[in-house]
Amino acid sequence: MEYEVRAVAKYVPISPQKVRRLLDAVRGRGADEALAMLKFMPQGGARPVAKLIASAIANAEENFGLSREDLFVYRVFADDGPRRPWRRFGARGRWKPIIRRSSHITVILGERETVEVAPRTEARRPRFSLRRQREEAEGK
Repeated sequence: MEYEVRAVAKYVPISPQKVRRLLDAVRGRGADEALAMLKFMPQGGARPVAKLIASAIANAEENFGLSREDLFVYRVFADDGPRRPWRRFGARGRWKPIIRRSSHITVILGERETVEVAPRTEARRPRFSLRRQREEAEGK
């Protein structure tokens, strides 16, 4: 793999645990296939992840001149972002603490290497038994 194209989204207001479920589904897939999958996923984190993959594809096409068909999701991960304390008011004048989590999502696209197969030039000879090969060698 010659190029690795990176795109990062920071401070996404979704818990990393929820985002990782989506990332596990698209890891290793083709870039277009991953976008198609995320389009039909009902989770709220699917939209920011799809935007991030689309951004990485655009980076690959514009900055590196790579074709869209050769790209696949090489690495993708979600790290913890800052946590924000919040409160929900409870009974008798108290409040219940809530932690609002955010995440930093990173997508690294790789380029698939195309393997060219050389055409066969001659027909394959049938395999003979070892005894037949010895007989032919003795006859010559």
